[in-house]
This record gives sequence, C-alpha cells and structure tokens, in this order.
Amino acid sequence: MLAAIANTFSNCFKIPELKSRILFTLAVLAICRLEAVIRIPGLNGTVLAEFFRTHASSGSSVLGMYSLFTGGALEHCAVGALGIMPYISATIIIQLLTAVIPTLSKLAREEGGRTKIIQYGRYLTVLLCLGQGLVMALGWENPERIFGQGIGQLVLYKASHIWFYRIQTMLILTTGTVLLMWLGEQITERGIGNGVSLVITIGILARLPQAAVALKDMFFPGGGVEAKFNFGHAIALVLLLAGVIAGVIAITQAQRKVPVQYAQRAVGRKVYAGGTSFMPLRVNYAGVMPIIFAQAILMFPQKIFLFLGQSLNVKFFGEIARALSEGAFFYIALYSLMILFFSYFWVATQFNELQIADDLKKNGGYIPGVRPGQATSDYLHNAMSRITLAGAIFLTVIAVIPILLYRELLIPYPVATFFGGTSMLILVGVLLDTMRQMETHLLMRHYDGFLKKGRLRGRF
Repeated sequence: MLAAIANTFSNCFKIPELKSRILFTLAVLAICRLEAVIRIPGLNGTVLAEFFRTHASSGSSVLGMYSLFTGGALEHCAVGALGIMPYISATIIIQLLTAVIPTLSKLAREEGGRTKIIQYGRYLTVLLCLGQGLVMALGWENPERIFGQGIGQLVLYKASHIWFYRIQTMLILTTGTVLLMWLGEQITERGIGNGVSLVITIGILARLPQAAVALKDMFFPGGGVEAKFNFGHAIALVLLLAGVIAGVIAITQAQRKVPVQYAQRAVGRKVYAGGTSFMPLRVNYAGVMPIIFAQAILMFPQKIFLFLGQSLNVKFFGEIARALSEGAFFYIALYSLMILFFSYFWVATQFNELQIADDLKKNGGYIPGVRPGQATSDYLHNAMSRITLAGAIFLTVIAVIPILLYRELLIPYPVATFFGGTSMLILVGVLLDTMRQMETHLLMRHYDGFLKKGRLRGRF
C-alpha cells in the first residue's frame, strides 16, 4: 500500500500543471511559516517562548490553544501572532449575518453578490485585526496578568515611547494577518487545496516536533527518573489514535443520499429528459464550528468569576471559577451541551430547506413519495435534524478526548491535542479536501488516485 501511495505522489509530479500548483503551495506555506518566527521589533519574544516551553500547563489554556492555531507565533511575539483567525471570525460573522439579514441574503443570491460579501469580510477582518492587535499589544505590556507569574518584561521600549510601541505593534499584527489572508487566497486560486485551511493546518503541524519531544519524555524521561508510562500505554495510544483518525474520516465523509427524481421538461425549443439523482446531506454539516463556538464562549466566564472572587474576596465566585475550569465535571458537561446546541444552530442558520425545496420545484425535481413544496421542506428538515444529532454526538466525543487524556491520564497537552479536538478535525478535513483536488487532476490524465480505483472512500 505504501508503494502505491508513493507511486501516486510521483505521478503528481509527472503532470506539469499539478506539479507547479504543488510547488507553488509549498513555497507560499513556507512564507507563512516565516511570519511565525520573525519577531516584532521592541519585544523580547525569547522570554515568552521559554515560559511556554517550561510551563506545560499553559498549553491547555485558551492562549495555548490560540498559539496552536498560529503555529507558535503568539509565544514568539512574531509578526503573525494574530494568525488567520481574525479572517475566519470575520467570515463566520458575515455568514451568520447573511442568514439573518434579508438584505445580505438577497445580495448573496444575486449575480456578483458573493464577491461583494467576500469583500465585506475582508473589511471586517481589518477592523478585527486592529482591535485584537491593540489588545494584544496591551497584553504584552503586562504579560504576567495574562500568561502567569515569572515571565518578566517583554516590552523593550521606554515608557515615553509606549504609544509608538502600541501603534507599531497594532499595525504590524494587522499587516501580518492581511498578508496571511492574501497568501491563502493565492493558494486557493493558483495552488492546490483551500488556502486558508492549509495556513491553519501548517500551523498545527508545526507543533509536531514539540509533541514528539513530549511523547519521548513520556516513555524515556531521562535523568534517572522512572517513566510513568510503559509499553502497554504505547499500544493503547496507537490504537486510540488509529480509532480517532478512522472515526473522523468516516464522519467527515458520511452523508445521507436523498433520492431526487427530475421530470421531463421543455425550456424554449429544448427538451430536457428526466432522470434520477440524489441530494447529499452531510452528517457533520457544521464541521469544526460548534467546538470553536463553545470554546470561545467558555473561555470568558471562568476568568471573570476568578477575577471577581479574588477582587471581592467572595468564596462563591471562586467555586464557580473552579467548576468552570477546563477538565472539571461541570465544564465538560456544559462544553458538551454547547457543542450539541451550536451543531443545530449552525445547521439552522446555514441549511435553508425552504430554498432547496423551492429550487427543486422550479427545476421539476421532487423526492419520491414526498409532495413538492412545504412537504419537501419538512422532510429535509426532519432528515437533517436526525443526522445532525449523530454528528453532534461525534463532535462532543472528539472534543472531550484531549481534555480527558490531559487531565485524567496526565498525558502532556502537546501530545493530547493530536488525539482529537479541533486539531484532528481540521487536519483530517483539510488533508481529505486536498487529496480530492489532487485526485481530480490525476484522474483527468488517466492516472490512478490515492486509493484503489482512483477514488477516495466515500466519494461517488
């Protein structure tokens, strides 16, 4: 099997167009990685990077997760410390507004409307970057309040030049994110795969060396220290990793095929014959978005109650903060319920069964045994609700696995993140999408694909 995969990759470089796209993508991703190591002037990134390295517990915090998506740029005080996340946030906000604001919804259906909506997303990205860049610059001025005690001073400017530092840092961080956004769009247009997704993926993969070192220390700590993990643990971890990857691939590819029958119809002088097709309904329609939403909301209450408890010396607030700390039973229960809620919320805002039923009716299509119009809309709504439950439960299990591994089994967080959560979902989803695009080029030139018969499992 490995020989077949190697042969397939060699075939990719036999096609001139595909070869140029792959090389272009790799070159652009290398530029993206440079943004994660080029430090902002006036900041001592070495101190913060050393703090992140020596304090393993910081990796499980929200800031540690943000650093994961930026490929370590945050902890190095680098140009790309904001990463591509402001662009992702702006895109999500625009999508949600499009679903609830009639003007944007109408614009999205017009010719050229999608281009304008994308442009609005870029403008919103710049605004988010300016705001987040200023907040991050202020945070680096007082790092011990955010990251923890023992960091020291990060800003090297004098107090008289502090506003110059703030404005400079804000503009540099905004420029870094805008550059990442532009590079991602260039990959999508001239490279292979989805550019923005690949930028996030390469940042996650950049943490593999750190995870490898942590994995080695689990079984071979050195310094005369007895290892807490043995060969049996290693086998269990390998089996768990294989099971998680297989489950993520299966659910990512899973879909329910709703049959659609088209009647014969005449348009002008042309007569279009009827036929049978199907409508794919994805089991995991929301993708990784419910996990991101749940994490983004839960990161604030714990900090707020902890601050109130320490400031007002109220024991009740401190108990709530402990209950909302990552790994606590109440946190996991609330986290799971929020993932279930946001899975249905995303489907409700993005899956428009009324428009789909109307489009089927206009094109002479219908679902066998279901009347066109409102009955078709109700049928699609019920079908999507049932399969969304399965996808939401799967997302919940995947999201909780790294927390349990880190908190209960004491597995280092850099290792635990690759056993589930957003990292695994993004990695598998992006790699599958990239392989699909590569297969398209291979099959057009009569080359075999990555799996048997030139098809990815689950493709039709």
